[in-house]
Amino acid sequence: MSENHLFSRLAAYADANPDKTFALRPGREPQSFGQTFHNARRVSAALLAAGVQPGDRVAVQVEKSLEAVELYLGAVAAGGVFLPLNTAYTASELEYFLSDATPSVVVCDPSRETEIAPLAETAQLFTLAGDGTGTLADALTEAAAEPVSRGADDLAAILYTSGTTGRSKGAMLSHDNLFSNSATLRDYWQFTENDVLIHALPIFHTHGLFVATNVALLSGAKVHFHAAFKPDLVIEAMPSATALMGVPTFYTRLLDDARLTPELASNMRLFISGSAPLLVDTHERWEERTGHRILERYGMTETNMNTSNPYDGERRAGTVGFPLPGVELRVMGAEGPLPSGEIGVLEVRGSNVFKGYWQMPEKTAEELRLDGWFITGDLGIIDESGYVSIVGRGKDLIITGGFNVYPKEIEALIDDIEGVLESAVIGIAHPDFGEGVVAVVVPENDSLTPDDVQGIAAEKLAKFKQPKQILFLPELPRNTMGKVQKKALRETYANLFT
Repeated sequence: MSENHLFSRLAAYADANPDKTFALRPGREPQSFGQTFHNARRVSAALLAAGVQPGDRVAVQVEKSLEAVELYLGAVAAGGVFLPLNTAYTASELEYFLSDATPSVVVCDPSRETEIAPLAETAQLFTLAGDGTGTLADALTEAAAEPVSRGADDLAAILYTSGTTGRSKGAMLSHDNLFSNSATLRDYWQFTENDVLIHALPIFHTHGLFVATNVALLSGAKVHFHAAFKPDLVIEAMPSATALMGVPTFYTRLLDDARLTPELASNMRLFISGSAPLLVDTHERWEERTGHRILERYGMTETNMNTSNPYDGERRAGTVGFPLPGVELRVMGAEGPLPSGEIGVLEVRGSNVFKGYWQMPEKTAEELRLDGWFITGDLGIIDESGYVSIVGRGKDLIITGGFNVYPKEIEALIDDIEGVLESAVIGIAHPDFGEGVVAVVVPENDSLTPDDVQGIAAEKLAKFKQPKQILFLPELPRNTMGKVQKKALRETYANLFT
């Protein structure tokens, strides 16, 4: 078995410190590192008994639980390729993923067994409930399997992108992709066995699984393991914790709670935010309320984490910091790399970058250059100090009357207007201009009107950047990780000008 095996590297701390507490769960007994990895080896034995061969996909759509973490570890130990699926996916969405990935094992929630069974005809189907019960638990014996031999470049996981354009793509991540990035983050964010991490993220996603979980396992950190984000539980855990990894929604919800004070956060050393842009206002309010500056970072399904604001040093609101050690980043224009201060498409290269898209060689060739540079599709800018800022997605760029409009610039202006909670700027097909700029605004109260917003935009923006329509909504559509779904807004208002 290769020393580059992800499982062995994640298990190293547990093997040396089996009795150290790994997970604290509301209403459950604490669980040690040793018990977690012993259980994972038992899961591995059950998967091998079910016929899993090296490279076989193990598709999983289950509620968050410690048993689901053990399933992830067990699938990797068995030489399988772990394929976590969003718990919100419907049967019709699952049909695509399962037919595309052709897993040999599918694990689902017991409540969905009859619905999913017809979609998993050629696979062995197990169930796993949020409390750890199910046919997978029934299949476990005391037999524990040692990791099946795998190399650094062998696949450990496939994660499907959220599919904002076209059908979802399966990003293939190797043992070394996952280990190298987790080890870099552990060191960059200074995680040690003295840390206690509040883990309230879902685990079907890079952030919760490969950042939060892997970093804790590698560093020996204890986790407050929550099935979902609940402000009460996070606030209850905070006095005994040292770190929180979250999405912007976590921070805005906690800011709404009067119990959030400097005293509550006095034991904490680090608040991390990612998966969606953090408003400058949220950043500033958090520092006012707690005395802590949130550390924002930038990653994606295909690359894990690319950049981070510094642990020691200035954490700049509105930026995602610097490229991580071992990660190269450049801003590209049509003619090649651009100098600092110019907007272009971000490209990254490093051991964190995925191996390509599952069964999509043409798509892989389009986005992953032969020399290892991955074209992210994100528009960004690097300032003279080296801080990276994300301006938007390439597909979010609005071209109106031949002029390029970057939504982030207009959103920043609108978000600063008193009475605005947040905004999203999109381009909609327009008979005269090709695309018309549309601002979708969430007001804080009834005192603000679209005319108020339009007036400020007219005063501060060039005419071609000014929204042709301003729409008020009670909230913006978001996915499970808190990202605003601009594609959904574009679809809803597709005929606004026609």
